[in-house]
Amino acid sequence: MIPSAFDYHVATDVADAEAHLRDGGDDAKVLAGGMSLIPLMKTRLVEPGLLVDIGKLDELRYVRVHDERLHIGALTRHADLATNAVVRENLPLLAKVAAEVGDAQVRARGTIGGVISHADSAGDYCTVAIMLDAEIVTTRRRILAADFFLDFMTTPLEPDELVTEVIFPVEKGPSEYLKFRRRRTDWAMVGLGVQRKSDGALRVGLTNVASRAIRGTAAEVAVGEGGDAARAAAALADEVRPTGDAAVPAEYKKALVRVLAERALRGLGLS
Repeated sequence: MIPSAFDYHVATDVADAEAHLRDGGDDAKVLAGGMSLIPLMKTRLVEPGLLVDIGKLDELRYVRVHDERLHIGALTRHADLATNAVVRENLPLLAKVAAEVGDAQVRARGTIGGVISHADSAGDYCTVAIMLDAEIVTTRRRILAADFFLDFMTTPLEPDELVTEVIFPVEKGPSEYLKFRRRRTDWAMVGLGVQRKSDGALRVGLTNVASRAIRGTAAEVAVGEGGDAARAAAALADEVRPTGDAAVPAEYKKALVRVLAERALRGLGLS
């Protein structure tokens, strides 16, 4: 399909983007990589009157480490995260996730800030942010990931507020991220991440199981109490209450959670 008519502005800096979003109000949308927004516009599920293109704001495209925190500019692309030496050294899990996003075209255009702002429950970065207590930095404030992802495609962002940076803790320990999907480039029916933290604790995150990314706390507790991979996976499957749909019933998602959790935990060396 063809999108409905809209006005278009290329932002010259962050302040310029904010000003145009403010003027456009609820009728304005931010365009970063466009990998999520453009398909919605083509099907007319979203019909903005104004697109504010921030794609040329190179000041929002960076990766750096400061005080054991990994700072990533919102316009950093998936392909860059997958290959960046700083990311691979300081948070290998994020590099793994980035390398599995969509296809080569999507990875070359899509951005971490776009995925975070879109807040789709199938967005892999949202899961990593939730499981590692990341901070989302905007033009106005810092928001903990647990307070940022409110519901499906729902965040506390104001109409003229931009995500500028995502801050993750440095975690160099063993990690896994598994996705079950029909085709390699599809969104995950279910995704699951595990990370062994520097203090020895385990973090587990779930993708596309609820209306937003969630922690797999039952598995974390089971492992902390000495449980093996099978026991922890079973505890997690018992805990989750998946949101099913016509393509993927809830009980099928529950079964996938158990299988992926056991595989991921075994990948970390649990018996």
